[in-house]
Amino acid sequence: MRRAVELTDIGGGCEEGPRVLLLPGLGARGAGFRALAERLADVSRPVLVEYPEGEHAACGARALAEQVLRVAGPVDAVVASSFGGMVAAHLALGGATRGVAFLGSFTRTAHVGPRGRLIAMMGPIAVLGRPGRVAASLAAWRPVPIAEVADVVPTTSVERLTTLRRAFAIHSEPPPADLRASKVSCLCIQGDRDVLVPPSTLGRLVASLPDGTPRHLLRGAGHVPYFSHPEECARLLGPWLQTLVPMGLGAAAGAGVGSAA
Repeated sequence: MRRAVELTDIGGGCEEGPRVLLLPGLGARGAGFRALAERLADVSRPVLVEYPEGEHAACGARALAEQVLRVAGPVDAVVASSFGGMVAAHLALGGATRGVAFLGSFTRTAHVGPRGRLIAMMGPIAVLGRPGRVAASLAAWRPVPIAEVADVVPTTSVERLTTLRRAFAIHSEPPPADLRASKVSCLCIQGDRDVLVPPSTLGRLVASLPDGTPRHLLRGAGHVPYFSHPEECARLLGPWLQTLVPMGLGAAAGAGVGSAA
């Protein structure tokens, strides 16, 4: 059981490139980002993130962002999937990162539309439904090998209970404020076959981000495009990451998690 946020640096990263955190969604593992991280290593320093589990798991996105910040410190960029977008937004509002890429993601449940009110049900589904290969393949919109199922859906009892706890906490705390007025560089990638966070989410999310935020709809991609389409995601993320010059020590000193609104 993980008692704290765990980080895994991808070896061979670009020493002068931006340091980028890869944040998973509600019940996924950071290890699912490995294929994408390896492809981004030529232009950045990717870091896989695994969230704490069980009684050590922060409930809300803001508390989880504080846990991530304590371990990782300020970074140049964050690539966030699904619920990870809420965590990334809190980091961005506090000045802990200068760039956020949202992959099948959202910063508040209203972005997901009517089904956003049902997100808390992902917790009971994780515990009672005991998702496996079928659920993972539905999320990825392609067959997922048995050995990789745990990277996409919660498979252990601890992971399922942690997912339940976090899912119920989503509506119990104020969401992050919009990033529209911020100076954070943003990028959005959405799969057109996403059955959990529908493609219609993309427009609502972009409307809450700085003007001119690029949006990309990946054809044939589901809820975890970083996992199922790493080449395509790397092609879109690479040029964006190259625009994010690594932070100096002075900028890092004043970072913290911002207030929700």
